[in-house]
Amino acid sequence: MGHGSAGLLIPFCAIEVCICIYMVRHYWFTLNRLFGRQRYPLIDLDIADWPAVTVLVAAHNEEAVIGDVLECLLHVDYPPDRLHIVPVNDRSTDGTEAIIDAIAARNPGRITPFHRRSGKARKAAALQEAMENFVQTEIVLLFDADYVPGKPLIRQLVAPFFDPEVGCVMGRVVPMNVSQNLLTRMLDMERSAGYQIDQQARMNMRLVPQFGGTAGGMRKSALFEAGGWNTDTLTEDTDLTFRLMLCGWKTVYQNRAECYEESPVRWPVRVRQNKRWAKGHNQVMWKYSLSLFRPGWLTARERFDGLLLLWIYAMAPALLIAWFLAVVMFYKGDSLEAPMLVLFVASFTALGNFATFFEIAASARLDGAKERLRILPFHFLGFLVSMMTCSQAAFELVREAILGGDVKWDKTERARQAQPRPVPQPIAQPMSPQAQVEPAAEAEAA
Repeated sequence: MGHGSAGLLIPFCAIEVCICIYMVRHYWFTLNRLFGRQRYPLIDLDIADWPAVTVLVAAHNEEAVIGDVLECLLHVDYPPDRLHIVPVNDRSTDGTEAIIDAIAARNPGRITPFHRRSGKARKAAALQEAMENFVQTEIVLLFDADYVPGKPLIRQLVAPFFDPEVGCVMGRVVPMNVSQNLLTRMLDMERSAGYQIDQQARMNMRLVPQFGGTAGGMRKSALFEAGGWNTDTLTEDTDLTFRLMLCGWKTVYQNRAECYEESPVRWPVRVRQNKRWAKGHNQVMWKYSLSLFRPGWLTARERFDGLLLLWIYAMAPALLIAWFLAVVMFYKGDSLEAPMLVLFVASFTALGNFATFFEIAASARLDGAKERLRILPFHFLGFLVSMMTCSQAAFELVREAILGGDVKWDKTERARQAQPRPVPQPIAQPMSPQAQVEPAAEAEAA
């Protein structure tokens, strides 16, 4: 191999080593989830002196969905006098405000609307203002407006806080529009793998479960100790995960605490959502990677897993760079080494991808929905789209860092249609216990 090709071999091999590590990680998590000991802290706790809780519901132009989440929260299995609901309406221009006010008028004392009409943009800024002015309780739960909580969810999320070391709790997110099209079915399988395998495996092995920013909660004191919400990032939830960890607080994942969401139904919406996540995650990566190595209370395993979690979105552009280097070495090589490297990277990449497919297949088995596996081959398409999207997000983030400018936040489009809701007449009927579990049944049937 020529000197030019030899100079490309070092970054090429470094990337391949990193991808190998992630491949082993995928298999390790999956095998632990299938055969290891499972941890569900206080998940079955039924009778307790339940603390007062404030539920923040983030909303921006959510007239199609805000009524559903508020009605469900009003009928959860939690002492009504200890549950205070604060819809955080951040400068909506549609009918969101009218819907919130109508439901609040019918439930005085239980719902306190916060209509935010000025201030810094983005969800984190709205939540920070709500925390400072509307939250009097130590335990705070968060929901996005398109989520539908089940009846036992509040108790399941609050129970781990009886452990004084727990600063944050995350529940499992389950898509409820699974059967709509191929994309929603694929996203359902991805969600299942991410929560059923990755999150629960991290919980089992005492690593770093990730707070997802919705269908979860935190201690108010832990949040303020960590510095409050970071209003300068696109993924305030990932940012908070690492700040709490660096402050010594534990994050608990509750796999059986299910909350139901609406998945994107169009590819352009999914691409914009994925790009936003990738940009925000990479922002957090640059900010906290070195902090993980500072002296503190983190174990070596927590530091290593945290580093892998931080760099996960960087693997997409790294893989593209590896492919490019392999092609360059193929044309610059003066022996069979470069063609062998191209063959190696092609074979290895396939093996690495199969590790994620192994996660998806295992999660379908754990969910008792083996029928989902019929669309597993289509995830090759999803992988390519995700890889290109995350790579584009990384390159745009570098460009914006060099040239300046604010990172744009794209709101996820809702597919549900707003139903006519007379004001001030009742907006929705209380959901029966049977209606509460229908989304889970639909996910199982898919």
